[in-house]
Amino acid sequence: MALFPDTGGVSRRNLYEIRGGLLYVIGQYDARVIDTRNCVITLSEFRFLETRRSFLGSFDENEGRWLFLSPEQREERPFEAL
Repeated sequence: MALFPDTGGVSRRNLYEIRGGLLYVIGQYDARVIDTRNCVITLSEFRFLETRRSFLGSFDENEGRWLFLSPEQREERPFEAL
């Protein structure tokens, strides 16, 4: 499963942490849940995501390369679907 699939040209993904060692990688059209304890990545529907989460930063594509930007480098930019 591709962690960052091409979803119509929207390349930014926000990274969040929730309880229990889970991470969310959320894009405009998709969400991945990463279980860090069991090394499992699953696709999830937005309605099943925990709303209480901590923003850790975002991944953004620049000239074909992914960059990670911390909250200090760029504040959270929520997606319209959320």
